[in-house]
This record gives sequence, C-alpha cells and structure tokens, in this order.
Amino acid sequence: MTEPTYAVEMLGITKQFPGVLANDRVDFRLRTGEIHALLGENGAGKSTLMNVLAGLYRPEAGAIRVHGKPVSLRSPRDAIACGIGMVHQHFMLVPSQSVTENVLLGLDEPRFVMHLPRYEQRVADLAKEFGLQVDPGAKIWQISVGEQQRVEILKILYRGADILIMDEPTAVLAPQEIVDLFAILRSMVAEGKSIIFISHKLGEVMDIADRITVLRKGEVTASGLKPADTSPADLARLMVGRQVLFRIEKESRKQDQAGDVVLSVENVSALNDKALPALRGISLQVRAGEILGVAGVAGNGQKELAEVITGLRKCTAGQVLVNGQAVSNRSARFAIDRGVAHVPQDRKKMGSAPNLSITSNLIFKAYRKPPISRGLAVDYPAAHRNAEHLKDEYAISAPSVSTAVRYLSGGNLQRVILAREISAGPGLIVAMQPTRGLDVGAIEGVQRLLLELRRSGTAVLLVSEELDEIMSLSDRIAVIYEGKIVGELAGEVGDDDRGRIGLMMTGEWSRQNSDRDRGNGGENR
Repeated sequence: MTEPTYAVEMLGITKQFPGVLANDRVDFRLRTGEIHALLGENGAGKSTLMNVLAGLYRPEAGAIRVHGKPVSLRSPRDAIACGIGMVHQHFMLVPSQSVTENVLLGLDEPRFVMHLPRYEQRVADLAKEFGLQVDPGAKIWQISVGEQQRVEILKILYRGADILIMDEPTAVLAPQEIVDLFAILRSMVAEGKSIIFISHKLGEVMDIADRITVLRKGEVTASGLKPADTSPADLARLMVGRQVLFRIEKESRKQDQAGDVVLSVENVSALNDKALPALRGISLQVRAGEILGVAGVAGNGQKELAEVITGLRKCTAGQVLVNGQAVSNRSARFAIDRGVAHVPQDRKKMGSAPNLSITSNLIFKAYRKPPISRGLAVDYPAAHRNAEHLKDEYAISAPSVSTAVRYLSGGNLQRVILAREISAGPGLIVAMQPTRGLDVGAIEGVQRLLLELRRSGTAVLLVSEELDEIMSLSDRIAVIYEGKIVGELAGEVGDDDRGRIGLMMTGEWSRQNSDRDRGNGGENR
C-alpha cells in the first residue's frame, strides 16, 4: 500500500496565552488532495492551531513541515510563500473597493499603474476555473455574503496557494450557499488543492470531509477519522467529553395554556439600511410562557423585525405593543425599561464591548440601579460580586471576571450576553440566531436556557435560520418571506411539515397555493 504524502505536518504544537493553554502538543497531518475537517467545541483551539499554520501566531514549541520540508512561519507572508492561505470566519474585505481591487490588495504587482480591465479578466478567468461565480467589477458592499466568501477564496488562489484553511466557512451562509460552497471545495480538491475545514457542525463535516481530527481543550481526542467509521453522536462525545442531546424535549403545552399577550406587532412596515422596504405589513403575537419561532432565509426582514421591536429601528407604519404599551419608534432604553431583552445576531459588534471585561459587559443594563449603582457612581465591588455569581450560574469559562470578553470563545461570549439579558428578569426576550456559530454542547446549553425562560413565563421570540432548532423549541412557527408572514403553524410540528415550511421560506408555497392563501391569510393548522 502506497504511503500517503502530506501537504502539511504539524508536530507537537504548543501555544499559550495568558491563563490559557490553547494548544497542548498537538499533532495534525493534512494529506495532499484531501478535505480534512478540524472539529471541536468553541475554545477547543482549532482557530489557534490554524493561525499558527497561517503565520499569525508563533508557537512556544513544535515543528511544521510543508510538503515534507521544515518551515518557519513568522508571518502570513511566509505562509503564502509556502502556498498556505487562510479564509477567515470574519471576512477581511474593503467594502468600497471592487472585487478585483480586493484580490490585488497587498500584492507587489501592480506597483505603480494598474490596468484594471486586464486584472479583472485575470480574476474572471480564475473564478471560472474553480466555479467561483462573482462579478470582478462589483463593489464588495453590492454583493451577497456568499459572494464575499468567494472573493476571499479568490484572494488566496490568486496568490498561488495550494493549501487552504477554511475557518468556520458556513457560519454566515444560507443553506443554498453552503451547497454551492461544498461544490466549490470539491472542485478545488479535484484541481489538486488540499483543504483544512474548521467547523463544529457535525452534519456538514460528515458530508464534506475525507478525514476528521477532533480537538478538546487544546488536545487531540481523535486523529484522522474517516466519516464512514464514525457518527455524529461519537464526534459530539469526542468534542465535549459527554453525551450530547441533539434534540431537547420540551414540555407539551396546548395553545390555550399560554398566558396573556406580551408582544403584539400590528401591521408593521419598515425600511432596511438601504432605505428599501424590509417589512411589509407584518403582524404577529407572542404570549407569556410561549416560544414563537420565526423561520426564514437570511435577508427576508428578520433583522429589521427584531430591531423595530427592541427600539433600534423606526417603523414607517403600524405599531409594536409590549403588555399593551406602544414601544415602536421609541428608544432602546424605553423598550428595556418595559422588560424587553435582546440577544442580537452579531455578538461582537452589537452584543458586547470586546475590549471591556466580563464584569463591565454584565452590568450594561444594571448600572443605573441598586445594588450596582450608588448614586451617580458604579459600586464596583457589587458589580464584581454580581459578575462572579453570573459566571458560576451560567457556566462562563474564563480565567476571571476581569478578562476582556474579546478573549472568550463564541459559546462563552454568548453565555455572557444571555446572563446579562436573562438576569434582568425580562417579560419578553428577542433572540436572534442565539446558537449561530456555537458547538453542539454550547447549543444544547443555550436551548435549555430558552426553554427555562418559557417555563418561567417569559415570552420568547426566537429568530433562527436553523430549521431543526425552530421545530424543536417553538410552540408556534411563523414563516417570513420578503418581509411578510406567509404562513403559521401551531401545535406539535413534525418532520412531515419540514417540506411545507421550506416551501414557505422560499416563497414557493404562496405561489403554488395563491388562491387558498388569499382566502385564509396563509397556511394555518
């Protein structure tokens, strides 16, 4: 049997940050012409290990070989020179520049004069070779998230990389964009590229990977597994060290057992950031002790709906009532004072202040009131005690409550946000993509918290693109398409309803049943 050839060998890699051993003597081997998934929960050390390979971090110990030759990677330029490129989870593009200008950014050529049409043709040819459909002349702000990711891949390929590191590449993509990405990755491997696929999504890893390596707490728990030789349940156990529930059972509850109406959205319309219609006469209600799930493909008005309810966006028509009081077109603070909590979809830019400590982030809603406030000043010893209590109660893993939240994994940062919002005792919580980017263990924890809120009588508006999550947690499901509620399902929703919901999410249900929908206002059960 022929011995495999390795594009990359990382041997005994150790990387440490203050108070955290991110990688502990890690071995990782990428074969030539394969897709190798690097799997692990948030904070397991996946991205750190790959940042070492990309030249962004220098390890305290260990060795790296590329195509059999020892290398010293002191910078991303060194990595590119060795044929290694990394597509980061958070894109590094200049929105005001074109696709081609972003591809060329940072290169030595062209040095003084750029004949743009010539380079646009080069980028177009490269895009065609690998099936990366994108307009070379389009500005970054004009193209979709999926197209922006293709630009990031083009940047790496243009520089001649044959080893690609994909860091959580599906975290911000819609389902169809994920299908397209996987086709692109397979075509790249067919052209001789080698790909490292960092993820925590078990289903995707089983679909795309040739082999799988699992990290937990900075150590390798499984190396080079083939998907055919394992299962999602086994991988989850290797990731988190315990059995994981993929579908949490919730207490059955009839529709008439829900409490009073807490949230009432009445015929609301609103514009998006480009001053185009985003919400078109939307109406819905959420009762105390109920989870209303809003299902839809990204970009159909979910973000604007959440922002109108929480006071972050004006509505152009209609009104939002919380416990019978109008909160629309008022401030976010006005909504907060009426018991509205918000878990935004962007944890870093909107949900937290990355450079501030866990303590500071936890008192954003409480600093005006005792015991955190003392007159006009903040009682920092009280704030510290509050943070210690919430750190323990919500199992936030961090060296101390003085740690800046930018050092936390995605799962722990989400726990900080949930601790802050839930500890305020809200009557209504608007949860936007609460498990996006989290590993299976962290997802289970967040979902349990949402069900506990339901049990305690809080009204929960859950907005998610994960259909399994919506179906598992929701008492009712409203489907949003092009800024309208196109259908609603109540009661126990089963797998037989999945196709119906999918048709609603893409607008096909309305087209196929336009006459009936016109008569009853949507598909109801």
